[in-house]
Amino acid sequence: MITKETPIVEVLRSHPRAREIFAKHGMGCIGCMGSLTETLENGAKMHEIDVKALLKELNELK
Repeated sequence: MITKETPIVEVLRSHPRAREIFAKHGMGCIGCMGSLTETLENGAKMHEIDVKALLKELNELK
């Protein structure tokens, strides 16, 4: 399960389709240096994104 504490890079490595969800929400995490160290919660805050909505979509990935 992906949580708000999960590092962005871990999500990207585990779920290739996560890139689509990040892009949909306006997070340019694919090439961002912050993706290597930031959690989902911190990244969402920086981009003013609803972390609950983001987590819902990410956790629906198979």
